[in-house]
Amino acid sequence: MKHLSEGASAALDDGRRTWSFDELNAEVAALAARFLAQGTRVLATLMDNTPAWIVADLAAAKACIVHVPLPVFFTSEQIGHALRAAGVDTVLAAPALAAMWKGAPVSECAIAEQPLAMVRLPPAAVPLPEGTSKITFTSGTTGAPKGVCLSDSAMHQVAQSLVVALEPLDIRRHLCALPFAVLLENIAGVAAPLLRGATCVVRPLGELGLTGSSSFDAARFHAVVVAEQPNSVILLPQMLRAWADYLRLSGQRAPASLRMAAVGGAAAGVKLLQAAHAVGIAAYEGYGLSEGASVQTLNLPGADRPGSAGRALAHARLRIAADGEVEVAGSLFNGYLGSAQAPPAWWPTGDLGEIDGDGFVHISGRKKHVLITAFGRNVSPEWVETALRSDNAVAQAVVFGDGEPALAAVLWPLRADLSDAALQAAVDAANETLPDYAQIARWVRARADFGPASGLATANGRPQRSAIFQLHADALTQTPRTTA
Repeated sequence: MKHLSEGASAALDDGRRTWSFDELNAEVAALAARFLAQGTRVLATLMDNTPAWIVADLAAAKACIVHVPLPVFFTSEQIGHALRAAGVDTVLAAPALAAMWKGAPVSECAIAEQPLAMVRLPPAAVPLPEGTSKITFTSGTTGAPKGVCLSDSAMHQVAQSLVVALEPLDIRRHLCALPFAVLLENIAGVAAPLLRGATCVVRPLGELGLTGSSSFDAARFHAVVVAEQPNSVILLPQMLRAWADYLRLSGQRAPASLRMAAVGGAAAGVKLLQAAHAVGIAAYEGYGLSEGASVQTLNLPGADRPGSAGRALAHARLRIAADGEVEVAGSLFNGYLGSAQAPPAWWPTGDLGEIDGDGFVHISGRKKHVLITAFGRNVSPEWVETALRSDNAVAQAVVFGDGEPALAAVLWPLRADLSDAALQAAVDAANETLPDYAQIARWVRARADFGPASGLATANGRPQRSAIFQLHADALTQTPRTTA
């Protein structure tokens, strides 16, 4: 972490006050000393986006204890599983949440002026891969999400690569728009800006228009962006789609201060990126995975190929296996929680793709998701889903059809007031761009949004296909809606 004398501005800005790098360092040192004095070995945080979360994250690293960031949208069962699996002995949470641990010793504390509850749990020695500094959970939609064990060095490599890659943009203010418990924001939205000496603009997620895990108010978000004038922000594709649509319909543009809106979590698609640029959003797509400590590739101004995931960052190495699977090396995790198996030198990502002659990585879909139709045609559902989401009417889409003569889709509209006719028009438009074997023959309107709270998506927006199919199986097997 840099000190204020090395940075161009304050370290943190929460709208009420700012913290200099010296003040942030002092908060971190005090909390790290408390962790060491009370014998904390594994810390879990269950908090909204606040400066206190950042202090806790940095203090855990300074004290050389393991940090387990937990999303606030986890169910009590998921939280319990994570705490037991990681051997957590200390929890930092909002005071109202302390009642979850009945009978456990609870002390009040204030971190970065935020009242918090520090809960002490019975210590449990859980074996962890050597060098584990952070455990991030990749699923968040099942009762037993998978823990990825990361080292400080791997995370630092990624943050340093981002600082170097973004240096020409002179990022001085980053607006944190994703939950800190999501590794992408943790690394690219906190660690990298602080490493450069930039300001992290921190607001509770509700103030940014994010309610729960997946409801997004683009108008409220835009108001914050206009007020704060950030140079960078990280968005999920559905957030970018909603914001771009709001700006288009309201005749507004993103502020000129915004130089980088990094998009990750799922494929954005060329049309969405074009729509974003048309309203002044400097959107650039990247690619990464928890097992690689987050970001591996990124498009950049002057080195941008829309539809691709960008070129490899300085720390990352990528190659394509004989079967088309993308493999990565350079900043790999230490192993999975509860497994003694170390990762190989090259990690198989499970993603299919190619690297073009200019070094841009193109991701075509998930290896395990490839559908084989009844006519023997291989189809990557992500390809078709990207085509469906290219229309302004469709926020999220999931395609099915393994072993079937034709494909079917579950669609979640961008706005609740959009009619079935608007969704049908979106399907028709997508089908015009697809070969006959990849066209959608039937579709249904989703019964719930695709988010962690509904159990239909991961924290970073990846759909949980089996859960989506189970929720809509009856409708998907009814008489199909055919295109006009």
